[in-house]
Amino acid sequence: ILDTNKIPTQNKGETEKVKQYQYEVIVVGAGHAGCEAALAAARIGAKTLLITSNIDNVALMPCNPSIGGPGKGHVAREIDALGGEMAKNTDKATIHIRMLNTSKGPAMWALRAQIDKRLYTQEMIHILQIQKNLDLKQEMVTKLIVNNCRIEGVIVKSGLEFSSPTVILTNGTFLNGKIYIGKTTYSAGRAGELASISLAENLKELGFKVGRLNTCTPPRIDRRTVDFSKMKEQKSSDIPLSFSFENKGKIYKDFSVFMTRTDQKTHQIIQDNIHKV
Repeated sequence: ILDTNKIPTQNKGETEKVKQYQYEVIVVGAGHAGCEAALAAARIGAKTLLITSNIDNVALMPCNPSIGGPGKGHVAREIDALGGEMAKNTDKATIHIRMLNTSKGPAMWALRAQIDKRLYTQEMIHILQIQKNLDLKQEMVTKLIVNNCRIEGVIVKSGLEFSSPTVILTNGTFLNGKIYIGKTTYSAGRAGELASISLAENLKELGFKVGRLNTCTPPRIDRRTVDFSKMKEQKSSDIPLSFSFENKGKIYKDFSVFMTRTDQKTHQIIQDNIHKV
């Protein structure tokens, strides 16, 4: 929607006017939290814009392609109870599912599903694209528009301004993100994707304290190089299960999980090198 009354003044030499768009809610970042925030806003009737640096990687799981587990499984199902999309989307992309900790009391039980991560992303993109009141755009937000301590919108790398009285930041690892591989460090949101550096600097200018949390990602290995005979096979549940309360449970037989454990030698390697981190 173009508001022709809000076209900003341009520098000399520019031949085209940059248009300013009006939204009720802008969500920056289309990971799990961003998708849920944008869908929630759109579903209650708010004109919503979801901005992501790469539409092809919406709701991507780059670390462990699973949903749930102790604590996290409860959150996913609470989101489902509140009308969210994560659990429904999980059921569309599940390849293996189990209820964990069943040897303990029900309070300790935790549902976990292994996911086809590309299918999960494709299905979430589809949901976002067909959602009424929701626009999905590929851009990099570089600055927040703030006047008199009130948010008024965002500016993206291409120069476009999108105005809104509500801006939700769900940048995740992209906000001034860094990748650590051994002793090598470089700027990135995820491997192969740009970090959101300008927005992080803008937040500092606005008086926000910006920190960083580290997370470790297990290495990806070629299954053809693995001796599965030395591992414990864990098949998917033989009881029909689903993540969403709205879906009927299914039994998945095509894929198994193979379990292995660390030992004292593994721990010693960590202890000998942890000071290098």
